[in-house]
Amino acid sequence: MEKKKLTPLNAGLIISLVLIAISVILYVAVTDMKQQQQFGYFSYLILIAGLIYTCLTYAKQENKNVTFGNVFSFGFKTTAVVTSIMVIFTILSLTVLFPEMKSKAMDVAREQMETNDQLSDAQIDQALEMTNKFFLPFAIGGSLIGYLIIGAIGSLIGAAAAPKNPNPIPFESDNLS
Repeated sequence: MEKKKLTPLNAGLIISLVLIAISVILYVAVTDMKQQQQFGYFSYLILIAGLIYTCLTYAKQENKNVTFGNVFSFGFKTTAVVTSIMVIFTILSLTVLFPEMKSKAMDVAREQMETNDQLSDAQIDQALEMTNKFFLPFAIGGSLIGYLIIGAIGSLIGAAAAPKNPNPIPFESDNLS
Protein backbone atom coordinates (compact mmCIF):
# COMPACT_ATOMS: atom_id res chain seq x y z
CA MET A 1 0.00 0.00 0.00
CA GLU A 2 1.39 3.34 -1.07
CA LYS A 3 1.66 6.16 1.45
CA LYS A 4 -0.36 9.26 0.69
CA LYS A 5 1.76 12.30 -0.01
CA LEU A 6 1.30 15.42 2.04
CA THR A 7 -0.10 18.25 -0.05
CA PRO A 8 -0.33 21.95 0.83
CA LEU A 9 -4.12 21.59 0.94
CA ASN A 10 -4.01 18.70 3.44
CA ALA A 11 -1.37 20.37 5.59
CA GLY A 12 -3.24 23.68 5.50
CA LEU A 13 -6.49 22.02 6.52
CA ILE A 14 -4.87 20.27 9.47
CA ILE A 15 -3.07 23.39 10.70
CA SER A 16 -6.25 25.45 10.26
CA LEU A 17 -8.35 22.99 12.24
CA VAL A 18 -5.84 23.14 15.10
CA LEU A 19 -5.82 26.96 15.00
CA ILE A 20 -9.61 27.13 14.93
CA ALA A 21 -9.87 24.71 17.87
CA ILE A 22 -7.39 26.81 19.85
CA SER A 23 -9.29 30.01 19.00
CA VAL A 24 -12.63 28.58 20.10
CA ILE A 25 -11.16 27.14 23.31
CA LEU A 26 -9.52 30.48 24.14
CA TYR A 27 -12.72 32.39 23.48
CA VAL A 28 -14.80 30.07 25.64
CA ALA A 29 -12.27 29.45 28.43
CA VAL A 30 -10.69 32.90 28.79
CA THR A 31 -13.29 35.58 29.43
CA ASP A 32 -10.91 38.57 29.63
CA MET A 33 -10.34 40.07 26.17
CA LYS A 34 -6.82 41.27 27.07
CA GLN A 35 -5.79 37.76 28.07
CA GLN A 36 -7.33 36.39 24.88
CA GLN A 37 -5.11 38.74 22.88
CA GLN A 38 -2.03 37.57 24.78
CA PHE A 39 -2.90 33.91 24.30
CA GLY A 40 -3.76 34.65 20.67
CA TYR A 41 -0.06 35.06 19.92
CA PHE A 42 0.28 31.40 20.87
CA SER A 43 -1.61 30.53 17.69
CA TYR A 44 1.16 32.16 15.66
CA LEU A 45 3.66 29.85 17.33
CA ILE A 46 1.45 26.89 16.44
CA LEU A 47 1.36 28.11 12.83
CA ILE A 48 5.15 28.41 12.66
CA ALA A 49 5.64 24.98 14.24
CA GLY A 50 3.09 23.44 11.88
CA LEU A 51 4.78 24.97 8.84
CA ILE A 52 8.23 23.84 9.94
CA TYR A 53 6.92 20.31 10.43
CA THR A 54 5.17 20.47 7.05
CA CYS A 55 8.35 21.61 5.29
CA LEU A 56 10.41 18.88 6.95
CA THR A 57 7.84 16.26 6.02
CA TYR A 58 7.77 17.47 2.41
CA ALA A 59 11.57 17.25 2.13
CA LYS A 60 11.51 13.77 3.64
CA GLN A 61 8.76 12.49 1.31
CA GLU A 62 10.78 13.80 -1.66
CA ASN A 63 13.85 11.86 -0.41
CA LYS A 64 15.64 15.14 0.26
CA ASN A 65 15.84 15.87 -3.48
CA VAL A 66 14.58 19.40 -2.93
CA THR A 67 15.92 22.90 -3.01
CA PHE A 68 15.32 25.74 -0.59
CA GLY A 69 12.89 27.23 -3.12
CA ASN A 70 10.91 24.00 -3.48
CA VAL A 71 10.46 23.66 0.26
CA PHE A 72 9.65 27.35 0.75
CA SER A 73 7.11 27.17 -2.05
CA PHE A 74 5.43 24.17 -0.44
CA GLY A 75 5.35 25.96 2.92
CA PHE A 76 3.96 29.16 1.45
CA LYS A 77 1.27 27.31 -0.48
CA THR A 78 0.29 25.76 2.85
CA THR A 79 0.29 29.27 4.33
CA ALA A 80 -2.08 30.42 1.59
CA VAL A 81 -4.51 27.62 2.46
CA VAL A 82 -4.28 28.40 6.20
CA THR A 83 -4.74 32.13 5.60
CA SER A 84 -7.79 31.58 3.40
CA ILE A 85 -9.45 29.34 5.95
CA MET A 86 -8.60 31.61 8.88
CA VAL A 87 -9.98 34.68 7.10
CA ILE A 88 -13.24 32.81 6.52
CA PHE A 89 -13.22 31.73 10.18
CA THR A 90 -12.62 35.35 11.25
CA ILE A 91 -15.62 36.52 9.25
CA LEU A 92 -17.82 33.72 10.61
CA SER A 93 -16.69 34.18 14.20
CA LEU A 94 -17.36 37.93 14.17
CA THR A 95 -20.70 37.74 12.40
CA VAL A 96 -22.26 34.39 13.33
CA LEU A 97 -20.43 32.44 16.03
CA PHE A 98 -19.36 35.16 18.47
CA PRO A 99 -21.00 38.47 17.48
CA GLU A 100 -20.47 39.85 21.00
CA MET A 101 -16.70 39.73 20.36
CA LYS A 102 -16.91 43.08 18.57
CA SER A 103 -18.46 44.89 21.53
CA LYS A 104 -15.92 43.34 23.90
CA ALA A 105 -13.08 44.48 21.65
CA MET A 106 -14.55 47.97 21.48
CA ASP A 107 -14.73 48.10 25.30
CA VAL A 108 -11.07 47.09 25.56
CA ALA A 109 -10.12 49.71 22.97
CA ARG A 110 -12.01 52.38 24.95
CA GLU A 111 -10.20 51.39 28.16
CA GLN A 112 -6.83 51.58 26.42
CA MET A 113 -7.61 54.98 24.90
CA GLU A 114 -8.83 56.38 28.20
CA THR A 115 -5.41 55.70 29.76
CA ASN A 116 -3.91 58.16 27.25
CA ASP A 117 -4.17 61.64 28.80
CA GLN A 118 -3.61 63.32 25.43
CA LEU A 119 -6.93 62.10 24.01
CA SER A 120 -10.16 63.96 24.80
CA ASP A 121 -13.49 62.19 25.19
CA ALA A 122 -14.58 63.54 21.80
CA GLN A 123 -11.46 62.14 20.14
CA ILE A 124 -11.98 58.76 21.80
CA ASP A 125 -15.61 58.67 20.68
CA GLN A 126 -14.64 59.65 17.13
CA ALA A 127 -11.92 56.99 16.97
CA LEU A 128 -14.27 54.33 18.32
CA GLU A 129 -16.99 55.34 15.87
CA MET A 130 -14.55 54.93 12.98
CA THR A 131 -13.30 51.61 14.37
CA ASN A 132 -16.87 50.40 14.79
CA LYS A 133 -17.67 51.20 11.14
CA PHE A 134 -14.65 49.40 9.79
CA PHE A 135 -14.26 46.67 12.42
CA LEU A 136 -14.83 43.71 10.08
CA PRO A 137 -12.53 44.98 7.30
CA PHE A 138 -9.84 45.75 9.90
CA ALA A 139 -10.22 42.26 11.37
CA ILE A 140 -10.05 40.63 7.94
CA GLY A 141 -7.04 42.72 6.93
CA GLY A 142 -5.26 42.03 10.20
CA SER A 143 -5.92 38.32 9.90
CA LEU A 144 -4.81 38.27 6.27
CA ILE A 145 -1.60 40.20 6.78
CA GLY A 146 -0.77 38.53 10.09
CA TYR A 147 -1.11 34.98 8.82
CA LEU A 148 0.74 35.73 5.57
CA ILE A 149 3.69 37.36 7.34
CA ILE A 150 3.94 34.73 10.07
CA GLY A 151 3.45 32.02 7.44
CA ALA A 152 6.28 33.41 5.33
CA ILE A 153 8.54 33.39 8.39
CA GLY A 154 7.54 29.81 9.25
CA SER A 155 8.07 28.73 5.64
CA LEU A 156 11.52 30.34 5.57
CA ILE A 157 12.53 28.61 8.79
CA GLY A 158 11.12 25.30 7.55
CA ALA A 159 12.90 25.62 4.19
CA ALA A 160 16.17 26.43 5.93
CA ALA A 161 15.82 23.52 8.36
CA ALA A 162 14.71 20.93 5.80
CA PRO A 163 17.34 18.38 4.83
CA LYS A 164 18.38 18.75 1.22
CA ASN A 165 20.39 16.46 -1.02
CA PRO A 166 23.41 18.63 -1.76
CA ASN A 167 24.37 17.10 -5.13
CA PRO A 168 21.50 15.22 -6.70
CA ILE A 169 22.51 13.44 -9.89
CA PRO A 170 19.58 13.99 -12.27
CA PHE A 171 20.65 11.62 -15.08
CA GLU A 172 22.29 8.81 -13.26
CA SER A 173 23.07 6.01 -15.73
CA ASP A 174 25.59 3.21 -15.92
CA ASN A 175 25.32 2.83 -19.72
CA LEU A 176 27.20 5.82 -21.06
CA SER A 177 28.96 4.22 -24.03
